[in-house]
Amino acid sequence: MKIKRLISLLCVIAMLGLTLAGCSGTKEAGSGGEQGEGPAELEDISRSDTFIVDVLSGRVGTPGNFNVWAQTWRNPDRGVQQVMLEPLWMVEYVTGEVINALAAEGPQYNEDFTKLTVKLREGMYWSDGVEITADDIVFDVELVKKTEGMGYHTEFNTYVDKVYAEDKYTVVFELKEPNSRFHTFFVDRWGAFRPFPKHVFEKVDDPVAFEFNPPVSSGPYVLKDYDPGGYWTRWTKRKDWDKTPTGALYGEPVPQEIVFYYYGNPEKKVLAQAQHEIDLIEVTSETLKAILDKSKTARAYRKEYPYFVNVDPCITGISLNADIEPYNNKDVRWALTLAIDIVEELGTAFDGMATMGCLAIPPTPVYLKWYYENMEEWLRNFELDIEIDGKKFKPYDPDATKRLVEYVKSRGYKLPTEDEEELKQIFGFGWWKYAPDVAEKLLERNGFKRDSNGKWLLPDGKPWKIRMVTGTNPSNIDYRHVFAVQQAWKKFGIDVEVETTENSATLTQHGDFDACGTWPALEPWGGHPDLYRTLRSWHSKFYKPTGEPNVGHVSRWHNPEMDKVVDKLESLDWDDPEVIKTGIEGLKIAVEEMPSIPISSYPGMVSFDEYYWTNFPGAENPYCQPYHHWPNLKYMLPFLKKTGK
Repeated sequence: MKIKRLISLLCVIAMLGLTLAGCSGTKEAGSGGEQGEGPAELEDISRSDTFIVDVLSGRVGTPGNFNVWAQTWRNPDRGVQQVMLEPLWMVEYVTGEVINALAAEGPQYNEDFTKLTVKLREGMYWSDGVEITADDIVFDVELVKKTEGMGYHTEFNTYVDKVYAEDKYTVVFELKEPNSRFHTFFVDRWGAFRPFPKHVFEKVDDPVAFEFNPPVSSGPYVLKDYDPGGYWTRWTKRKDWDKTPTGALYGEPVPQEIVFYYYGNPEKKVLAQAQHEIDLIEVTSETLKAILDKSKTARAYRKEYPYFVNVDPCITGISLNADIEPYNNKDVRWALTLAIDIVEELGTAFDGMATMGCLAIPPTPVYLKWYYENMEEWLRNFELDIEIDGKKFKPYDPDATKRLVEYVKSRGYKLPTEDEEELKQIFGFGWWKYAPDVAEKLLERNGFKRDSNGKWLLPDGKPWKIRMVTGTNPSNIDYRHVFAVQQAWKKFGIDVEVETTENSATLTQHGDFDACGTWPALEPWGGHPDLYRTLRSWHSKFYKPTGEPNVGHVSRWHNPEMDKVVDKLESLDWDDPEVIKTGIEGLKIAVEEMPSIPISSYPGMVSFDEYYWTNFPGAENPYCQPYHHWPNLKYMLPFLKKTGK
């Protein structure tokens, strides 16, 4: 497999080399004519004043519609969430903080969490000169409550009894029932309820059908133009940028214009960046290597290997359907875990470029500090209920990081450091031991046995065949985990079939799988230690039997002890010091039960082109998140620096 992967990589690089070599003679669609120009469709831009980025969600299907409050998908990552709108609060998962944006301070609840008071930042204005006040928030929530088809219609009707303005800058929510996390509907992580202008929507008959074109901004940029074909959207800086949270918090955004441009497949994006037509793109590991090889001004999140982004707040791996046999047995789930060699898995999936994580939360720098460090001693002493050589087996492997480091060195890569603690920040603290002998004992004590060919049989004597489900895109993280784990389990003697399908989301939602690449735990907030968002999905109140649409986590696992942890978190303010302690209780249960198999962080790959712009938030200066599609992009813009070209 390693040879095949290397050959595939060389083919990609060779193909891109041919494409790049011929780019001066052939003008591609959507490509500038000379090096350093912007896209041909945007010939009037001043390239040195314009920041051009990718669009993660692709071509916009309804390019003239900017109403992201309707439940219909409107491609918010075309700049709507990044530069046009501001939330009440913004999660910054790199620095580990929740930023007060339109809100002047954090949420204030009464003692029993039935009333929430929100203080707004004064002096913030919509782009048409109208001040943003409590009246906007009150109107928005009331309109959403009475209008089916608007996002958060169900949530606001479930929880909001009354909402009113106590004064010009103070909003009060009276709730129908206690909810210590009600404010999180307004916390922008990658999606939140972002306020819209009362003075515009109050004149609209149908707020769902309304296209909000031209849009009015609360963020630092306003719409300038867009492509009717849906390939690009162009924004220009507001003259009154200082009357936005971005300006108030961080100062003037440097680019005069922002263009969100969808180039299509990875090869086209690489070609465009090689010609300096796009400044920030997300790529695969293979195409990243190609662009770094061809462009002197391109760089990754890390300037040297390993290039990947290690701050993305997602834990990736394998989800098991714990609602069906034999995966409803934790011995089986643990056996499958111990049959995986983490170094082989990460080597196969990502060529070693990932941060291993054994907990149900991502091993990002802030979660390493909040949880992994605090649980390291417990993990080292944790025992499974099985004896090996007369002793309880301890499955945790604190040396897994060292083994991964040796692997990447054997591949010829030079590491940025030899410091053990720094390497743990890059590659993780540890994972589970590769212990197929222990996995075998766990299975045998539950009636499993091998046939004459060494293949595993179920307790009823039938061949054990695992059906794994994933999407069809080989560059996706879930796809790569699924095929890497398939190799591990087949090596262990299990017949494993992978079904790649465009209907993977539907199949997993209805429990039509044994294992899949869906995240093994719901993503946490990212910039806050509260684990309610993650652990809540395992509460038994969300359980639905296989065959019914899923409500909680895709594993359908539930546990009364986890219920107690979630209930306790609901009784705590999310800033209560007990939140971390309670979160650790929940993580310990998830380790003991292993409802699904956490493997690694989301190893994102970005390429910054430093031809026109520098001071990107790379690993050496992680002042904010590094992607173009997250709403935090607006907070990157004041820190960019022009090169003068």
